[in-house]
Parts: sequence; structure tokens; C-alpha cells
Amino acid sequence: MSVEIISFLVLNVCVLVGVAFVTLLERKVLGYIQIRKGPNKVGYLGILQPFSDAVKLFTKEQITLTMSNFLVYYMCPVFSLFISLLVWVVMPYEIGLMSISFSILFYLCCLSTGVYPTMVAGWSSNCKYSLLGSMRTVAQTTSYEVSLALILLSFVLLVGGFNLELFNEYQSYFWFIMIAFPLSLVWFSSCLAETNRTPFDFTEGESELVSGFNTEYGAGGFALIFMAEYASILFMSVLFVILFLGGNPCSMLFYLKSVLMAFIFIWVRGTLPRLRYDKLMSLAWKSYLPLSINYLIFFLGFKMICFNLV
Repeated sequence: MSVEIISFLVLNVCVLVGVAFVTLLERKVLGYIQIRKGPNKVGYLGILQPFSDAVKLFTKEQITLTMSNFLVYYMCPVFSLFISLLVWVVMPYEIGLMSISFSILFYLCCLSTGVYPTMVAGWSSNCKYSLLGSMRTVAQTTSYEVSLALILLSFVLLVGGFNLELFNEYQSYFWFIMIAFPLSLVWFSSCLAETNRTPFDFTEGESELVSGFNTEYGAGGFALIFMAEYASILFMSVLFVILFLGGNPCSMLFYLKSVLMAFIFIWVRGTLPRLRYDKLMSLAWKSYLPLSINYLIFFLGFKMICFNLV
């Protein structure tokens, strides 16, 4: 048990360091997309900028809201980051870290639970803009979770199990993106919606909601919410590689693919404008849901044909 706890702590430290450099990568890439320089003053080429920002945020004075639900208001960012770090235990490592047999089910549970901190954070701050942002989060996240769950169920039927380690074995000869390219696009755009990224960043719509559900958060609370969001982005990038591009987490190529997916997250943010809210919901229920169901039926029939041939 103690070895598993130490392994989990080491994994969390590695994830948090990765989050720091993903934020630096985003600021650099967005800078070049907008024809300007990103952070380049702190350390060599700005490499220490994320750590400088963390020190600045965690040492700022914490504002106390008189009308907020005090305990819930301060615990929501902590709970949000905890869920974002907890979900990493489903990674199929082969070097002694945690291994969960029903890792896909555990991931879906964490995905569903992740909406509650955002929702309660908007409610507990007792601000109408924050409440509107959290209500948008509930509608958006629950809508796109349906498509994500159906896509995962399709692959569960294909590989015959709930363990992510099976994807490494099945994709040693060919990648699943070759037989499910439209499904990979649906998965990626649904991940954008799940992590509240452009063009689906309605929970943080600064043009109409000031800053969304985290309007009243500052200093350490804002830093924790920020870290939770980028930990989720990094996890979604790694999960996309496991599901569609194959690769063993113990190989360097696996991490190069994951960095490429994180770069595409950033690229989308620097390129696309925000959608209209009715188009967001229409896309989830009228386009992605039928496509996911059709692929589920296709994989079910494909598995039955293969079983009969054997």
C-alpha cells in the first residue's frame, strides 16, 4: 500500500510539472500565432515563467467574500484539482505504478464528478455571473459526456475489456484512428468541450460573463482552478493517444504524440472563434450523438462477424 501511495505522489508531481510546461508552451505558441513574443524574461527563454506565476499567485492576499458560502467556496478549487489528478491512476503504466482493471469505468466516474466543483464554485460565490457560468458548465459537460461514453463503449466492445492496457496490445499492428477517423474527430472536439476550451469556452465567456464561474476567485483559488483545467487538457491529450494512436507509456514516442495533441489543443485556441451556444448544443445532440451510436452499432456488428469467423 505504501508503494502505491508513493507511486501516486510521484505521478502527481510529474503531472504538475507537465502542467507548468504546457502553460508555457501555450503562451509561446499563442504569442507566435499572434505575431508577438511569448514570455522570455524569467530564466532562459522564459522557461521559469510558470513557476514565477505560481509563486506570485500563491503568495497574493486571499479575498474573503462576505456573502459567499465560505467553506464550500474555498474547497471547490481543491476538490477540482484533486479529481484532475486522481484520474491519472488509470494510465496503463508497466513500471509498478497503479493499475486499475476497470480503468475506463473509473475514468467515466471521474469525468462525471468533475462537473460538480465547477457548478458548486459558481453557486457558492453568490455572484450572478458565476452562477450563469456554472449553469452553462452543467449543460455543456453533461451533453458531451454522452458522446464520450458511447465512443468509449464502442472501443470496449472492440477490445473486449475495460482496461486501457488492452489498447496497447490491439494497436501494436495498426492504430484505431485508421478505422475510426471520424470518431477520433468527434472525440477530440468533445474533449475540447469537456475541458471548456475554445471554441467551447462558454463557462469562461469573458465577453458576456466577466470571467465565468471563477469570477470571484483570485490568488491561490484561481491558481488551483487553472492547474485543474490544464491537468485535464494534458490527460485528454494522453488518453487520445492511447485510444487512437497506440503506443506504450514507457516509450518516448508516446510522449511525443501526447505533446503533439496538447499542441493541437493550443492551436485550436489560437485559430477558432467561440461558437454560439445553441450551435454548441445542436452539435452535441444532432451530430455527435447519432454518429457515436452508428459507430457503436458498427463495432458491435464487426465484433460479431469476427467472432463467427473464429
